[in-house]
Amino acid sequence: MLRYFIRAAVCGAYFCCLALSQSEDQYNTNQRILKIRELGKRGASAIPALSQYLTDPNSDIRIEAVKAIVRIDTAGSIDPLVQATHDNDPEVQIRATDGLVNAYLPGYVVKSGLTSSLTRGVRQAKEYFSSRNDQVIDEDVTIRPDVAQALSDLVRGGASTDARANAARGAGILRDKAAVPSLLQGLHSRDNQTILECLIALQKIRDPSAGPGVSFLTHDLDDKVQATALETIGVLRSLPSAPDVRTVLQNPRNMRVRRAALQALAMLGIASERSTFQQYANDKVPELRSAALEGLGRIREPEDTPLIQQAYDQPGADWRIHLAAAFALVDEGKVDNVEFSPLAYLVETLDTRSRASVATAYLMELARRDDVRTALFKLVPEATKDQKVALCLIFGSTRNPDVTPVLTTLARDIDPDVAFAASKALKMVQARTIS
Repeated sequence: MLRYFIRAAVCGAYFCCLALSQSEDQYNTNQRILKIRELGKRGASAIPALSQYLTDPNSDIRIEAVKAIVRIDTAGSIDPLVQATHDNDPEVQIRATDGLVNAYLPGYVVKSGLTSSLTRGVRQAKEYFSSRNDQVIDEDVTIRPDVAQALSDLVRGGASTDARANAARGAGILRDKAAVPSLLQGLHSRDNQTILECLIALQKIRDPSAGPGVSFLTHDLDDKVQATALETIGVLRSLPSAPDVRTVLQNPRNMRVRRAALQALAMLGIASERSTFQQYANDKVPELRSAALEGLGRIREPEDTPLIQQAYDQPGADWRIHLAAAFALVDEGKVDNVEFSPLAYLVETLDTRSRASVATAYLMELARRDDVRTALFKLVPEATKDQKVALCLIFGSTRNPDVTPVLTTLARDIDPDVAFAASKALKMVQARTIS
């Protein structure tokens, strides 16, 4: 009996598809597009019917079907969008990529994706890629393996450079570790935009093993590619890449490259580069001086403390210098939280919108240390709303169970933004504990 019902169901689906294909012959392309749009208005129930259009010989029909599936935006949209990434039309691939990103980052298609301003033929892609995307999904979000593989395949074999660059951007936003080999392969592209998107994606994914594969680009002839490659090496803390960074710093083509090289070297925090950091510790260029102070802080040589303290106390110095010096002093062990202390200054800066991202990055790095976290816990009760929200992110990024009591308290805060940030951070910590 069961076998009979299964056979009947299969036959029913077959004849349904056959009827659909036969009825489609009655309509021209514009009429079929209107039909697809009407189907899209029915919501998730229309996805099976829309999916059948993904194999249509007419690319305009396939594009319209993908657009409708993306607009429906339910869990059921993911399977057909993965299927659409294997299409041979670049616009279909681009729209499918943006739809997959949108599934994990709601609103992406409307606000940030390439398809938000796409015209037929992808004529606006160059302008779109000229701006850097810094979006990433929360670290506790896990994407499906087939989605990860689809993006990886597109980075390597998309139907156009725009499709490959867009897939690299999507892989970065989704922190797609499975795409790392494809992203490293993409660094050998002849298209600079694809290279840049692959580099930025590697920064977001933060797989240290990818660092050595970036090193050859530190000698690239394009200043933007070279500087971004240096930045990527710093973010990934790629110690094997240090010789290449050092070579560039010794013979930089311009100030932009010099800054990127010194910043990368500072991120690596190599003790043998102490004399280099000392050389730049009083430089007139704020970016160079702040990078040098960071480097000295990471080396943690007590003899450098007076030099760093002088920079921290210097009246009228650029804010970047003050923040870098504060970071360096805390990294050297100055973790008292009294008024005007370096740690208190870093927390206070979380209230200044234009500087908060720098202070947050410093505190995320510092909060990996037990003594710094303990000191930060004591500052929470008197913190402002913006400080509490930022501290939730900072505590969550440590993944250390000892932040749980503080975050649990903040999750009951009367301010809904603080409570939400704390709950989100708790999920990050709990995810690491379970795994």
